Amino acid sequence: MSKARTRSGLIAALDVGTTKVCCFIARVLDDGALKVIGIGHQIARGLRAGQVVDMDAAEASIRAAVEAAEEMAGERIQSVVTSLAAGQPQSCHVEVEVEVGGREVTDLDIRRMLESARAQPEGANDRELVHIVPLGYRLDDSDGIRDPSGMCGERLGVTVHLISAASGAIRNLGNVVARGHLDIEARVVAPYASGLACLVEDEKNLGVTVVDLGGGTTTIAVFQNGHVVYIDAIPVGGSHVTNDIARGLSTPLVHAERLKTLYGSCMPSPSDDRELMRFPLVGEEEDSAAAQVPRSMLVQIIRPRIEETFELVRSHLEASGLDKTAGRRVVLTGGAAQLQGVRELAAMILDKQVRMGRPVGFAGMAEATNGPAFATAAGLLRYGAFYLAEGPGRAGRRRDDTGGRLGRLGQWLRENF
Repeated sequence: MSKARTRSGLIAALDVGTTKVCCFIARVLDDGALKVIGIGHQIARGLRAGQVVDMDAAEASIRAAVEAAEEMAGERIQSVVTSLAAGQPQSCHVEVEVEVGGREVTDLDIRRMLESARAQPEGANDRELVHIVPLGYRLDDSDGIRDPSGMCGERLGVTVHLISAASGAIRNLGNVVARGHLDIEARVVAPYASGLACLVEDEKNLGVTVVDLGGGTTTIAVFQNGHVVYIDAIPVGGSHVTNDIARGLSTPLVHAERLKTLYGSCMPSPSDDRELMRFPLVGEEEDSAAAQVPRSMLVQIIRPRIEETFELVRSHLEASGLDKTAGRRVVLTGGAAQLQGVRELAAMILDKQVRMGRPVGFAGMAEATNGPAFATAAGLLRYGAFYLAEGPGRAGRRRDDTGGRLGRLGQWLRENF
């Protein structure tokens, strides 16, 4: 049972990333809508590539973000839905089938099928299941069945999408959140959450790829027929761009980040050679003579890294066999997606229609937090409100992760794996 329902309709989301930690608190209104009432975000410390590397520093960042959100909301929270970008999330599809014998499908048949699913090889011992997403039932020669209850057939089957991540990364994140006296009611891989926040139903049904350009990792989620069918991660993100600038221009990281934010682009423009940038050199006093280079040099540093990132995305999609079947749409989310020219470069390399992903359908979102950088946090709220909800009073229940028999399948697997 979701703890969110016991907290007067409050849902709390905690997005723990490489470069920032963000906490959203929302209230579920009577009509099922989500109203954001508290927002807190801090520079992430003690994290690298989404993984905890310094427990004390990470705990301090999480505490600061949560306390800021609580103060704004005027509420205290006990549990959160957290994001997961670390641990190299991976996908696996499992086919399960049981004999029905020509009679009506019952809960016992569902249980037998689940027992068979549980007996499937779980992969490496150092990995842990994060999501179990039933993709649809089959009854004899009929597939795509949403609810086989009461239907008659000889053999009942289901395709289950299992998403796993490295156990160590999951446990370290859980430990640092627990040190802040918070329970984790669910973990959601970052691109899945971003998709829940930004995608419209037609995109999820027709096929779309979400590319979440985070600080330390770039994660991918492919949606088809209303379900997430593929998850992957690439250990390259916006922080690598900042490091490239710092090395290429011999400037401190803080100034490299500033140059990237103010002047950065991965597409050249005619004025690049004429526009000069001033910045301090590593080890020099800021008031001393600063270096000066044209903006075109910054573009030459940034573009290769972004090109490499999208080429890796393309190769991963091709290796999965989903490059052609995942539709013609790509939605970009994450803080690094805000870099000028990213959308155009992604369209060139991926050869797909590309748009920027922004949270949709949330009340109370300030303009500053309604962009791609906060898509994951917003999606965590939606997951907590609609995908963990059971019973009346929750509008928008879905029949994929937690609704109906498909949901009970996922819930049972979550409880027993």
